[in-house]
Amino acid sequence: MCKKARTMKPRILLVNPPIVDFTAYDFWLKPYGMLTIAGTLRGQVDFTLFDYLDRLHPTLADYPKIQSDHWGRGHFPHERIIKPVPLANIPRHFYRYGRPRDEFQNTLKALPSMEMVWIQTTMTYWYPGIAEVIEDVREALGSIPIVLGGPYATLCSDHARHLGADLVINGLNCQPLWDRLGLEPDEDQPALWELYDRLDVGVQKITQGCPFACTYCSVHQVYGGFQSRSLQRARAEYDLLAQCGVRQVAFYDDALLFHSHEILEPLLAHARSVGTPLSLHSPNALNARFVTYDLARTLVASGFKTFYLGFESAAEDWQQATGAKVTCSDLQQAVEALIAAGAQYKDITAYQILGHPQADTQALEASMHVVADLGIRGMLADFSPIPGTPDGEACRQWVVTWTNRSITTRRPFPF
Repeated sequence: MCKKARTMKPRILLVNPPIVDFTAYDFWLKPYGMLTIAGTLRGQVDFTLFDYLDRLHPTLADYPKIQSDHWGRGHFPHERIIKPVPLANIPRHFYRYGRPRDEFQNTLKALPSMEMVWIQTTMTYWYPGIAEVIEDVREALGSIPIVLGGPYATLCSDHARHLGADLVINGLNCQPLWDRLGLEPDEDQPALWELYDRLDVGVQKITQGCPFACTYCSVHQVYGGFQSRSLQRARAEYDLLAQCGVRQVAFYDDALLFHSHEILEPLLAHARSVGTPLSLHSPNALNARFVTYDLARTLVASGFKTFYLGFESAAEDWQQATGAKVTCSDLQQAVEALIAAGAQYKDITAYQILGHPQADTQALEASMHVVADLGIRGMLADFSPIPGTPDGEACRQWVVTWTNRSITTRRPFPF
């Protein structure tokens, strides 16, 4: 099929929406999926970016408490708002995080003619921020096509369509978008980081998916099975981040160490050879099972500064029931290897799930003692029942049963 000739590049507005939640913190958050897709059209489209969560944007220069810690993390600007009715009884304040709404509204008024608006989505329960963006776009730009992509758009696609988007991208299938634009993407192009005025923190993702199938995780639904991406692209993106002034890089991979010889280790060799060392971080959690002594030395020597390990629970029965990803001995070996390689105990963190419906068998307190005895930091990660996952669907069924039977006393989840 022949593509129509264009007399000028199409203009597309990229938007990373505000967060609406009880709490939020800039833990190396960037709209990487949207920037990646935009990067594949580098040179073919004129992109404009409005990132509500860009803490370093010049308009926030005088905003109080917009400071970064040693590794580039920090608080978002925020304002207290009224809690939604379903959350009214929770005794905590509710906030909107991000740049002021009127700043976006004024930006929309000053824009040249746009052909399309793309909106990044992440957490399913952050959709009110997306609804706010769509409302403002419709008010200013009328019937311009609006495209949603990302985890929320994939996991709750029907709900996302009701917000008023014209196209909802499911998972990694961008073909409907390419068909609308009449353009051919270049998958070897890095993400479009040059859109930022100032960039201290960047992101890389050198693999897709995960070889494990944990019952609480949605990675398979969003990204499919595990595969390494292009090493050429990974090197180009590392170099681009360095050129943009980045000093902190967070890896968003869900299985960064799996088959590390294919792409991670060659990329780290490139990083050591180019002489622009960046501080590297692993917020999506490294699988402790794959942290060997040799690989730990490579990670530390290549600039990894913080190490987040996915531990979840010390209870063997719970580990087996939810995916058998990591054991206590795996965690202990990983910590020993990292310390021997030169990592600091304070920079090693083990995630543990809080509030899982199998909390009794999870033995959270015992898990916390295991982490503390290793001398590393523990971090509790709230369990969220994600639609389509085994644990999420079990929670849904429990709610249906609870409602249908008009139960007034709490019962355990039927696991």
